[in-house]
Amino acid sequence: MTFPQIRRVAGDRFTTQFLREINANEHLGDRSCPFCLRPMRRFHSPEPLLELDACKPCGVVWFDPQEFEAVPEGGVESPDAARLRGIEAEAMGRLERLKERESQDDTPDEFWKTVPAILGFPVESETAGLARRAWLTWSLALLIGALSLWAFFDLEAAVNAFGFIPVEAWRYGGVTLLTSFFLHGGVLHLVGNLYFLLVFGDNVEDYLGRRRYLLLVLTATVVGDVVHLLADSASSTPCIGASGGISGVIIFYGLQFPRARLSFLWYFRWVQMSAWFALILWLLLQAVVMILQFSGASDVAATAHLGGAVAGLLLWLAWRRV
Repeated sequence: MTFPQIRRVAGDRFTTQFLREINANEHLGDRSCPFCLRPMRRFHSPEPLLELDACKPCGVVWFDPQEFEAVPEGGVESPDAARLRGIEAEAMGRLERLKERESQDDTPDEFWKTVPAILGFPVESETAGLARRAWLTWSLALLIGALSLWAFFDLEAAVNAFGFIPVEAWRYGGVTLLTSFFLHGGVLHLVGNLYFLLVFGDNVEDYLGRRRYLLLVLTATVVGDVVHLLADSASSTPCIGASGGISGVIIFYGLQFPRARLSFLWYFRWVQMSAWFALILWLLLQAVVMILQFSGASDVAATAHLGGAVAGLLLWLAWRRV
């Protein structure tokens, strides 16, 4: 039911109380909005006592069978009075959210998240529940881990054989555009990429479905290598790692879930920020690394990261309303 429909039945006072409860509660339930597919907020209606789900951006409230019948009938106020009550409800909601944020502890609920945070990785502090298990993300992570560990037994030979070398971009028919995705230069390189894939990939896979998600990873990987080729076509240094494909996943996550909350450990204190703000910081970091790459001060192929990010952006523009 939309807010105008609820107002026509229950009146302005009841609808305003609804809005206050929704604004004061940011807890996400298991139900997704039928219009924008985002997780809906779970809140309680005091009179009558009901547990409901609402999507504030779409202006809808989900009622289970027999619940709407319990809503009392009420009167509709004049437009001016209703407008004033709406402003009051919005102001009260903002005040309550500010009070809640001031008193909120940014420490993640799970203790294990402290470990990646110490290493400088972001951790998800507020995430929506998944509608299905991210089997593809986990399978992809296992395959990357297995092949990378296998290559560690003779890393130089594996990198020379299957790494992406710009000056020999089309050897083996161009298959190294993909094989390089499964090789890593060391344990930290591997662990870092797997972490970002697992943290952000499950939400993206849950939103896109397995086929589109796999296409996202493949496209970002290939586009990342092609951009790296265009930027340094004379290079004979093999390029390896899943960073290009994962960059596409990171961009899609940040754009599709901009309000997701990420926590960082900064001088032994937890700092929380939105995924959108963290995405901007990540892009600035990639720009700095790219400058270092062109100056010869870094071996990290930031051009491949930005190429994968462009692919993630374009596919998000195509799929954001699926």
